[in-house]
Amino acid sequence: MSDQRLTLTVERPVAGGRMLARHDGRVVLVSGAIPGETVVARVESVSKKVILAATVDVVDASPDRRTPHCDPACGGSLYAHITIERQRRLKAEVVADALRRIGRVALDAPVAVAASPERGYRLRGRLHIQRRRAGFFLERSHRLCDAGRTAQFRDDAMTAVARFLAVLGDEADGCESILVGENVAASERVLHLEPGEGRDLGQLPASALLVDGVTGVTTVARGRMVLLAGDGRVTDTTRDLCGDTDLLPADAAWTRTAASFFQGNRYLTGALLQQVLRHVRGTRVLDLYAGVGLFSIGMAARGARVTAVEGDEVGVADLDRNSARWAARITTRQSSVEAALMTMPAGRFDTVVIDPPRTGASPEAVAALVTLKTPRLLYVSCDPATLARDAALLITGGYRLSSLEAFDLFPNTAHVETLAVFDLART
Repeated sequence: MSDQRLTLTVERPVAGGRMLARHDGRVVLVSGAIPGETVVARVESVSKKVILAATVDVVDASPDRRTPHCDPACGGSLYAHITIERQRRLKAEVVADALRRIGRVALDAPVAVAASPERGYRLRGRLHIQRRRAGFFLERSHRLCDAGRTAQFRDDAMTAVARFLAVLGDEADGCESILVGENVAASERVLHLEPGEGRDLGQLPASALLVDGVTGVTTVARGRMVLLAGDGRVTDTTRDLCGDTDLLPADAAWTRTAASFFQGNRYLTGALLQQVLRHVRGTRVLDLYAGVGLFSIGMAARGARVTAVEGDEVGVADLDRNSARWAARITTRQSSVEAALMTMPAGRFDTVVIDPPRTGASPEAVAALVTLKTPRLLYVSCDPATLARDAALLITGGYRLSSLEAFDLFPNTAHVETLAVFDLART
């Protein structure tokens, strides 16, 4: 059946960027389509449960179809053929569908999705290196594609990386990938070099590395972070991230290396931060998967006493640096979330903020969260399916979903960030 052509009527979006259709009673997940369209799709693979296919011709086009500005398979730009307004509606549907099917939660209203400009939104991201060229990988491959065409990074960021690789010359062959981290104004830009297996980039000549547009270069050598040139960190203040706001002092600051996790959208990270702050209740707060302290610093600046837990060594170093100003209000712990939760008694916190990786929280972590009996839990998620899975566990444990909103942190991709507010049901 592989390479067969099917004529399909597209029904709805599913997680991951494809759309659901049916053929002879079987589910077909088709890329390059929009719900409501009739398309001709080429079969890519067949399993017992599902057929994967790719659109090759559009018989009846949606009014929301547009010419994609890049190869949709490059850098996960699987929604690039869809108008940006329809993209957000589809992402809202994916979130609601996951909660309904996996979490057994029916929403009363459509999910609101905050909008982001499409171009130059990335504050950080990984570029793979092959033959002295930097780019993204095509979907389901290790073939390099032009990241600049996707417009996720600013043009000057891509130019700076190309200039840097040219200066590296033969040494670029020892670099497997580069993590790019910059501040909102793009006045600071750090490149973190990830060496290939068995390669050591710790001896690169510092004098040649600070090309125009690059303010710092770091790498890992013998298991430790090494500063090769310039300043290895970038910084944003409240004013940079949030503009004028009465929620935070204007000079609260977040400094981080390119290797530390930080939300990736320069236009919406501040909006997400402010929404989390608006939902916090009480003054005793636990921040899990705290990263460099995006939420911890904001909550401490508003007077909360925060316990911040982060397992990554590089992230904790940035978290400790950012917490120094608020040392009287923030306690940091380098620990797995599971281990940290095992030491915390019930009733200790008024609010828990949890921002886990795409895999969500572990069953052990969710079970421990339930035993804390914290009145309010804020769950920041980058994956609707794992959010829905964990929501079901929290609801079984006595919580109710009070509100849900989303943020389009990665336009033209199928990814969406959600902020779910859970409150402990009264008994």
